[in-house]
Amino acid sequence: MKIALLSYSTKPRGGVIHTLALAEALAELGQDVTVWTLSRGGDTGFFRPVDPRVRLAVVPFPDIGEETVGERILRSIAVLRDAFTPDEFDIVHAQDCISANAVDRCVRTIHHLDQFTTPELAACHERAIVRPFAHLCVSAAVAGEVSDGWGIHPAVIPNGVDADRFAAALPGAWPFGRFVLAVGGIEPRKGTMDLLEAYALLREELPDVRLVIAGGETLFDYRDYRDRWEKRAAELGVEPVVLGPVAHDELPSLFASASVFAFPSTKEGFGMAAMEALAAGIPVVTRDLPVLQEVFGGVARFATDPTGFARELRAALAEPDARREAGRALAARYTWPAAAARHLEFYRSLVV
Repeated sequence: MKIALLSYSTKPRGGVIHTLALAEALAELGQDVTVWTLSRGGDTGFFRPVDPRVRLAVVPFPDIGEETVGERILRSIAVLRDAFTPDEFDIVHAQDCISANAVDRCVRTIHHLDQFTTPELAACHERAIVRPFAHLCVSAAVAGEVSDGWGIHPAVIPNGVDADRFAAALPGAWPFGRFVLAVGGIEPRKGTMDLLEAYALLREELPDVRLVIAGGETLFDYRDYRDRWEKRAAELGVEPVVLGPVAHDELPSLFASASVFAFPSTKEGFGMAAMEALAAGIPVVTRDLPVLQEVFGGVARFATDPTGFARELRAALAEPDARREAGRALAARYTWPAAAARHLEFYRSLVV
């Protein structure tokens, strides 16, 4: 089959990671796969090397100063639409709302649902749910939300995870001592403010523990949220380490060096970063959401507020090996070859 996978960015966000891994696994199965994306920030390719069997169509998307989020969303849709060549493909599969709006007919993976106040983004989100002719979700919990909210019944194909890459990682020369790791940057959906409050509580009993936050590539402007977060950190007298984006090859050693992984996201579709932490043998403390109970129940520790996160982080630090083998085994179950095989079966059901 000739398959187009569409993404909105070259940066290391969950949906982009998913797109590349799925493309490579489909190519391994002998499919003709092209990944289409917008080149943001002057990138000429993705954040990591891509299997040469996967074709790449990286559409230039230059920055425009003083552009609002709404204007950037509309321009993103228009630029990708103008460049895309839909007649070349048997399957067009969009992984986000921008790429789903840029094509007239597609399969859509709804990774998670969100609520936006920017009018253009809210409209983009809605159209990207109702317009595609076929739908996938990476968890049953999100599929249930889509069914309840829109009367659409997506098929469920869980994410894969490159478990071997993280399981083989060794601690690196990260100068943080004992530390709590969070990945995803400082933004509302990632629950970073709750994590900050939890860390301040944790430090009252364990003053040697650091908080390290990696990642943060995003299309959106969260400067106001980050300003509030930094102000609150100063009020609490704590100094988290904010690394920003970490190179692809260095990320496994960062996971392997951590003492515990914190995942306080308020909305998720699967929790790929937390699954990578389990593969690395690191205990995970995550927010008590239905989707995360579905994916991590029995392996992770769960909390609902800063006090609970501080308590569970403390417990994970005290017993770091309590669920290590169960976590590794869970991560090993979710493979990209299995996900690709199920995607291919789904695609074939649509074109027969």
